[in-house]
Amino acid sequence: MPVTSHPHGSHARLPGGRPCQGQEKMFSPRSRWAEQLLFLGIMVLVATTFFLLFYALILEAGNLIDLPNLRIGFFNFCLWNETADSLQCYTSPELAALGVPLAGLALARVCVYAAPVLVLFVSQTLLLARCNSNQGEWQLAVWFLVVASTLLSGGLGLFLTSTWKWVSLPLLGPGCLALVLAQASLILLLMATVVFPQKGEGTGLSKLENF
Repeated sequence: MPVTSHPHGSHARLPGGRPCQGQEKMFSPRSRWAEQLLFLGIMVLVATTFFLLFYALILEAGNLIDLPNLRIGFFNFCLWNETADSLQCYTSPELAALGVPLAGLALARVCVYAAPVLVLFVSQTLLLARCNSNQGEWQLAVWFLVVASTLLSGGLGLFLTSTWKWVSLPLLGPGCLALVLAQASLILLLMATVVFPQKGEGTGLSKLENF
């Protein structure tokens, strides 16, 4: 049976076309630096997302519109009263009389204000997963991001749907803009954490390094 000779200087390869351990190590320092930078970028994005949510929901008190003659938010609903020549804030029974669904408003509050809590869990879970090289913990953080993104978008959409009679795009203030940017950051985080080359049990990468 003929034996095919390999020319001198060629690199030995593992079955399946993968390079051998010596060739793998040539690129490992660069790969580790790239992973560390990517992980740092993920954590910065997590902090940015939490700050945006904190600004919109705490510093802006959840107000999506905050004008001298109109204030509408998750806990404030004030319309201009021409008779009194001032803002008049409505309570829950009065909101129901105006046609605002109270159940939808309450659900929107719960969904939106749960998002920053989940983002805090995401940051802690990602750090634990990275320190322990645990793929299960990393996947848990991904699911936290999925839930946070779903709750934020669903809550914001439900609130705007419930108050559409008084809300228009030119009136929306910085609080609404911060929530929209937070939603975009959550989507970016979800994409980054899914493609991140996390090493640990169940990934198969640790086995390749120890081959």
